[in-house]
Amino acid sequence: MRTLLFPILLSVPAPALAQTIAWPDLPETCFVSGRSATNADVDSGCAAFLINGKGKAAGTPIKLQVPQYAMHIEKGTGTETPVIIIQAEQDGNIKAVGYKELGTEQLGATLLKDVRLLGTKKPT
Repeated sequence: MRTLLFPILLSVPAPALAQTIAWPDLPETCFVSGRSATNADVDSGCAAFLINGKGKAAGTPIKLQVPQYAMHIEKGTGTETPVIIIQAEQDGNIKAVGYKELGTEQLGATLLKDVRLLGTKKPT
């Protein structure tokens, strides 16, 4: 049995967006790309979740450029929060991404369908 663990996922209201977003450079380290996240990745803050199967990392990487800029779209309100994708994995048909929220460095995780991907070039 596989379990999708979101140990750092917090329910924090999205901050009000300013007219312009000061997008930082994408990180050169501390993200998970091309492999499943491990407990060490989650513990160090370089991944937001772990897909766990029988005590082992069991997620399959999604073919998605990581890291990259994105907007997390809050279900129900449609509020958009700027984030940087630091992880992208799936388990069966469930596709999830881990992210760092801009301005707070808060980690979160959501379904891939709940983000608008913006690519690897700083949005303008």
